[in-house]
Amino acid sequence: MNNSRRQFLGQLGLATAGLGFVSMDTLIGAPTAAAPAGKFSFDISLAEFSFASELFSGKMTNMDFPARAKSDYDITILEYVSGFFNNKHKDQTYLNELKKRCDDLGMKNHLIMVDGENLTALDNAARMKAVEAHYPWVDAAKFLGCTAIRVNLGDAMAMLSGKKEEGTPAQLATAAVDGYGKLLEYAGKAGLNVIVENHFGVSTDPDWLVGVMKQLKAPNKGLLPDFGNFCAERSKPETLDIKGFMATKCVKEHDKYEGVRKMMPYAKGISAKTHQFDANGNDPETDFIKIFKIIKDSGWNNGIVGIEYEGGLMREMGGDTTKPTNDEGIRQTKALLEKVLEELG
Repeated sequence: MNNSRRQFLGQLGLATAGLGFVSMDTLIGAPTAAAPAGKFSFDISLAEFSFASELFSGKMTNMDFPARAKSDYDITILEYVSGFFNNKHKDQTYLNELKKRCDDLGMKNHLIMVDGENLTALDNAARMKAVEAHYPWVDAAKFLGCTAIRVNLGDAMAMLSGKKEEGTPAQLATAAVDGYGKLLEYAGKAGLNVIVENHFGVSTDPDWLVGVMKQLKAPNKGLLPDFGNFCAERSKPETLDIKGFMATKCVKEHDKYEGVRKMMPYAKGISAKTHQFDANGNDPETDFIKIFKIIKDSGWNNGIVGIEYEGGLMREMGGDTTKPTNDEGIRQTKALLEKVLEELG
């Protein structure tokens, strides 16, 4: 891969994020506590990608994330993005400092969204290389006290550049079972979940994802349904950079409500992605009450729902000034989730 393609993948992979024992109930995705009859509840976390425009521009660093989440939004559960570690995930001094900051603030590190080499590569050597490249992220997540890493199944480069993904869905599923399965084995020894987001290429198809899950017996497998990532095909970007990608349009999309319903039996978290809001503070792209009724009816409860606001990136790096700022978007998404709890709890 040449440098320009590598840089594009590195950036756009982002664009799409205590060492206590992890119980078996956590690994298999069971509710974490017995809630009162009829009570639907969840904790709210903050995905680091909500600050993507500030992190890309250097106005903010990964080290700033914990304090920012707590002081500005009173959120104490964190979801990191691998790219914002700037390849320091194997630097023990760096990890010590990040963990100390979190401990001092009373923060809970939930997961790291890992964007990297292709776990579904059809070439055996390339696939194994991708698996092994994820091992240090498992180790870092364990040290920081996370319960999971989030990975991708599918060729991010193909989707981002508008090219067709190599291989048939069946071939890619076979590769996913092998690559993802090997990573589950490694993470299982550390008591860590490895969860898959509907994100790139074939992984935007909920039926394909569920098919992969059914072939794996590991208790630490799972899914992370993302409200905004069911786009099966996008228009080709005019330029291979952040601005080019943010200007693309979805031309083929799976039904998000049906997709979430299908994914919920394997869900170990929820990614509440937003881009904009109407005059009443609702998301015009996703009916939050409707989609959370589906989540509630699935029996999922007492888990973690992550705020992932992408409108700020579209505003600052895509030139769409109709989108709210990072701060406004995060606050409005949190208000939406609190409305859900009030109406459905």
